Amino acid sequence: MSNRRSWRTQAAEVSQRRAAELIAAAREYSTAAVMLHGAVAARFGLSATDLKALDLLQRLGPVAAGEIARHTGLAAASVTSLIDRLADKRLVVRKRDPGDRRRVVVVLTARVATSIAPLFQALNRRLRDRCRRYGAGEAALIRGFLTAAARDLRDQASGLTRARAG
Repeated sequence: MSNRRSWRTQAAEVSQRRAAELIAAAREYSTAAVMLHGAVAARFGLSATDLKALDLLQRLGPVAAGEIARHTGLAAASVTSLIDRLADKRLVVRKRDPGDRRRVVVVLTARVATSIAPLFQALNRRLRDRCRRYGAGEAALIRGFLTAAARDLRDQASGLTRARAG
């Protein structure tokens, strides 16, 4: 047997190195995102979690508290407190669901669009410009990675929430 490493060993090492580089880049992105959201949230007396809940409502539209809990991994009691804080700052209101009067949904107020959203406009423009550089295949690959990574993060958060509650 040769002292040379097999091509399988070399390929495995390259694969591990590539994975480590991608994870390092993802961690760097995550840290930058957390710091940005923390800075924006602090400007309004919010937590980063509060700010991301507003982002969730902006993306999903009006949803019930249980849906916020499901999408964030937060416990139901935590979501109730979160909604109370956002309502106190006049960023959301609770309304009866027009399709089911028994159901209450959380709705963003115009204050989000006029005070918070403008802080992200320049960044969103830069990200859109960057995304336009990718072909369909590259965009699908990136979207798949980000979607799967977000699912992994939500699962991890939900597991931590359940462990703390249990």
